[in-house]
Amino acid sequence: MPKSAPTASAVTPARKLAAVGAVIALVVAVLAIAVAVGKAVESGDRTGEPKAAASVHTEEDPAQQKAFDDLARRTSRREAGDPLAVGRKDAPVVLVEYADYQCSFCGRFARETQPELIKKFVDAGTLRIEFRNFTLFGDASERAARASWAAGRQGKFWQLHDALYATTRKGDALAEDKLVDLARQSGVPDLEKFRTDMGSAAAKRALKRDQDEGYQIGVQSTPSFLVNGRPVSGAQPTDVFAQAVQDAAARAHKAAAE
Repeated sequence: MPKSAPTASAVTPARKLAAVGAVIALVVAVLAIAVAVGKAVESGDRTGEPKAAASVHTEEDPAQQKAFDDLARRTSRREAGDPLAVGRKDAPVVLVEYADYQCSFCGRFARETQPELIKKFVDAGTLRIEFRNFTLFGDASERAARASWAAGRQGKFWQLHDALYATTRKGDALAEDKLVDLARQSGVPDLEKFRTDMGSAAAKRALKRDQDEGYQIGVQSTPSFLVNGRPVSGAQPTDVFAQAVQDAAARAHKAAAE
């Protein structure tokens, strides 16, 4: 029977959300909503299979919408040339994903849902997807995250991202030499530069930026998503994400017209 992955309960209290100031108060409100939605912590049932959390639909509320909008402004970077993003910089909807390369639900989203969202919404200019390395499962996860960032330095982030998620990889499967092999298979042209970038201080800073952002808004499990600031927890069915994008696009167009 496969072992269950470590849960986000291992996150230290020092890294939890600090409710300080007016802006953070809004984030706390959003965190409460995210808890209501449910966490996608990887856990095992009697068969050893992971179970996804269920979605909970919340009623529209002006104060709640203000919190979502604030969260979207704080987390949607919209940086030109961001190698960890796909889609137009000015797309009306931004989906931000916080993920770990050892997370099987993250892999499910990458294999099953993201390609459909790209085909239906990214290619149409409606959606932009921004990936955040949010590592919860130790050194192997951090190595894989740094490797994906290093591949992005050579324009091959998404190729390595997809290779890492093509199958569930854990522990020694994410050793440095194996990551270099995956980078080669993913078309990364300069493997020496890849190794250097993977171990660089810049890679560690990039990971810290993503992790700090996640912890500051209350992310505690992977995968966690924001769709224009609204939380979607876990690798939900593709239709759930499609509906969230359509709803966000409708709200964005309505706001632009007012």
